[in-house]
Amino acid sequence: MSEAGDFVDYTLQRESSWEKADQASARLGDALKVYGASVGAVRGTIRDALKKYKKLSHDDITALSSELWDEPVYERRLAAVVLLQTKVGILVNTDLTRIEGFIRSAGTRELVEPLAKDVVRPLLARLEGTAGERADRVLERWATDPDAELRRAAALATGTPPLDKHQRPA
Repeated sequence: MSEAGDFVDYTLQRESSWEKADQASARLGDALKVYGASVGAVRGTIRDALKKYKKLSHDDITALSSELWDEPVYERRLAAVVLLQTKVGILVNTDLTRIEGFIRSAGTRELVEPLAKDVVRPLLARLEGTAGERADRVLERWATDPDAELRRAAALATGTPPLDKHQRPA
């Protein structure tokens, strides 16, 4: 792992508690492992990481988000979401491919919803021209995908009702 990734993972583990882990596991089920760190601790960890590693470029940010996402641990994945939320201003339309992978493998709507609402939606809102048109086509594809969570993410990101898996847009 990168130095920044190690910092985030180590800090999240240090911020964990058995009680919170048990509560989160009961809520999330078996799809993800859980450290037991609070949402506030995750947000604080990302804030501290961005202060410590000030020179992270777009590529560094997206690589770090993937690195955090790679392990099926709820707090690591939430940290990736918070990182993307914090740095949404530097994301570009091609980052939707990475985000699509995150949505497909999220394991819980608790990660899909903030990705759609707080990352994809603001990204779409600021894209213009060819980049905006390409992003719109990606979201149109998501809206008719067999994956229910991807369809849901498209609806949340665009503010439209989700399509049934057999329904095509008008």
